[in-house]
Amino acid sequence: MSGGVEIPVRVSRVEQATATVKRFSLEAVSGEPLPLYSAGSHVVVTMAAPDRKIKNPYSLIDRAPDGSTYRIGVLRTRDSRGGSAFMHERVEVGTELSITMPVNLFPIVRTGRKHILVAGGIGVTPIYAMAEELRRQNLPFELHYAMRDAASGAFADELVARHGDKVRLYRDDAQEIIAVDRILWRQPLGTHLYVCGPEGMIDAILAGGREAGWPDENLHSERFMAHVSGEPFSVRLAKAGVTTEVRPDQSLLEAIEEAGVDAPYLCRGGACGQCETAVLEADGELMHHDHFLTEEEHASGKKIMTCVSRLKGRELVLDL
Repeated sequence: MSGGVEIPVRVSRVEQATATVKRFSLEAVSGEPLPLYSAGSHVVVTMAAPDRKIKNPYSLIDRAPDGSTYRIGVLRTRDSRGGSAFMHERVEVGTELSITMPVNLFPIVRTGRKHILVAGGIGVTPIYAMAEELRRQNLPFELHYAMRDAASGAFADELVARHGDKVRLYRDDAQEIIAVDRILWRQPLGTHLYVCGPEGMIDAILAGGREAGWPDENLHSERFMAHVSGEPFSVRLAKAGVTTEVRPDQSLLEAIEEAGVDAPYLCRGGACGQCETAVLEADGELMHHDHFLTEEEHASGKKIMTCVSRLKGRELVLDL
């Protein structure tokens, strides 16, 4: 029900991709090859901080040909007190972590006649893997990558070097924007679009696709929401008979795990629905931050995604 089997890994290389992005190479502590995965997959990385365990999802950029190494890209987020700060400040060559088996919630549709890849910022990590897989399979694609400026475009030079004129870069400081209507114009029937990046960008790209008449099944996106801090509150887990406190800088899911209760999760980013939990009582307002439940489900007050959502109030009672 929870994240499943975890694989002990060791950091074999750390690269400074930009001022705020590091790339980490991970190898199995056992020396065995790491599992195969498809482009768009992510793993949940467990970090042993001094006061708690931190679990964050990271997209897999690529895998060594011999299967010995995974690579992930980690953005140092502003004022981070969680995983990104730990990865940037504490993790070095030789550090041991653990990862889940790869999970793919953002797969390439193999039957697509062409593939349009759109990335913004650190959203380039799954897109990088997709471009590599499409190149290996000799499938038609183009890649559009938006960044704040040249210095912040993680892996941009690598993408251009590997894929040439299939890659188009857009810089905010040069007033360059991705014109969705132009990208989608006259694409062959059966083309699929994939976008990962800031929430506003994803919404704009998908809206442009719908306005251009593209069916929803041809529009794909991945969003990973960091948990949002808030006021502390109490959570009572009815089945387990446990009551615990959720700290301001802690997610509801983290508090449940810290209390020793095994709770379901998969993406830990509010996207997959695996951590959906029934709400039995709520003394306060549910603060929903997921992208899985419908507006009606949010309004009902009967469900919550424990990885990103929380309570603004005194006590929450869950069916766990």
